[in-house]
Amino acid sequence: MTTPRPEWLPPTQGPLDEKLGIQITDWDPERLVATMPVAGNEQPFGLLHGGATCALVESIGSWAAMLHAGQGGNVVGIELNASYLRGASAGVVTAVCTPARRGRTLATYLVEVTDEAGRATATARLTCMVRPAR
Repeated sequence: MTTPRPEWLPPTQGPLDEKLGIQITDWDPERLVATMPVAGNEQPFGLLHGGATCALVESIGSWAAMLHAGQGGNVVGIELNASYLRGASAGVVTAVCTPARRGRTLATYLVEVTDEAGRATATARLTCMVRPAR
């Protein structure tokens, strides 16, 4: 981890993140990184479930937006677009989230998901409504 979790963030990532095994490994606001195991998150054919991938994207993008909103701020996802490029059937996937635009009321993030070999499994875009602290 190059950038630690800011102390003002809530102490846990949330119950869904815990169920899916999502772990944020770098809290850099310019490049958040998270991992998620494939095991336990597959669809019936043994591939990583698209819904699990979307949850990973929504989670990391929302945390990035929270960093942008700042202490006391709040965010909510309002649009998610994902494209699946390759199936993952084992190991861990890694999501890298970078800002596309961070405005006063909207923030948009691009997320690339890769398998352990570094091959792209999905790309996504998440837009969040930002409610800064008052």
